Order: sequence, then C-alpha cells, then structure tokens
Amino acid sequence: GRKKSQRRRNEMLHCDSEDVSRCEVKLYGSTRERRKYDDLADLYALIKTTEKLEKAFARDAIKPEDYDRACLRLISQFKASEAALQEDGTIKTADEFMRDYKMDCPRARERLLRCGVPATTLNSTDTAASERALRVAECVQHFITAMDALKLEQRGVDEVQTLVADLVPSLRR
Repeated sequence: GRKKSQRRRNEMLHCDSEDVSRCEVKLYGSTRERRKYDDLADLYALIKTTEKLEKAFARDAIKPEDYDRACLRLISQFKASEAALQEDGTIKTADEFMRDYKMDCPRARERLLRCGVPATTLNSTDTAASERALRVAECVQHFITAMDALKLEQRGVDEVQTLVADLVPSLRR
C-alpha cells in the first residue's frame, strides 16, 4: 500500500529518491504539450517586453530610432505568435490570454492590440513624413511577420498566403 502510493507519486514527480525536494515535476507529457507551453511562454514574454519598452520610451530612456526598431520587431513577433496560437486553438484572443494570466500591461495592450504601430509613427508632427513613416512601418511589420512565420516553420498555404496577401498591398502604396 504505502510503498505503491509512494512509487506512483515518485513517477509523477520524476523522482528516484525518497527526498521529494530533489524531484522534478513534469509539466507536459508529450513534445506537442511542451511546444504549446513554450509558445505560450513566448507570447507572455513578448507582451511583458513590449510593456517594458513602452515604459522606457515614455521615460525617454531609449532613442526613438532604437525604440522604432525594437517596437516593430516586437509587434511582428507578437502577431506571428498570436496567429500561430489561435490557429492551433491554444488561445482565442491575446486580450483573453492577458486577462486569464492577469497580465497588467496597459501599454503593451495599447501598442500590440489597438495601435499596431510604434508610438513615434503615430505621434509624428510632420504630416507627409508621418504618412510615409506609417506606410513604411506597415510594410516592415507585414514583412517581419511573414519572415517570422516562415522561421516558425509555418508552411501551410492558408497560413503563408494570408501573410503575403497583407504584405503585397502595403508594398504597392
């Protein structure tokens, strides 16, 4: 009885020793589950990183050029990650994900879910330059999103075609 239940507990904890403090807890039972948790962790990290970047920009702790580059990259990585997680049914929406994990990231929510472009692009004072910058930012965003999807080995026609369909019109403007 007692030995059998202890052995079962040790198997669940991946434990060879009697000392439970030296045991590992299995978070997943398959490669697919591990990949799911890795993808969720990546999405979480992208949201938290965007929040920190937005705070740094608001405090003038980062140059606008560096902010633009980093922000565009985070936005495109976020969109690719969000699309992949939605495609496989892991999450419904990123907003719901943020609520479920109690992520208090209002700046990231604004940048990633509402605006989709860096603050410097939205708040430019030169109207013509602002419009040009917005078009360039949109092109870069679509391009990086497509590249990230390919790097994540998304090869399905339906996945890649939608990304290219977003990229081509932005290039023509």
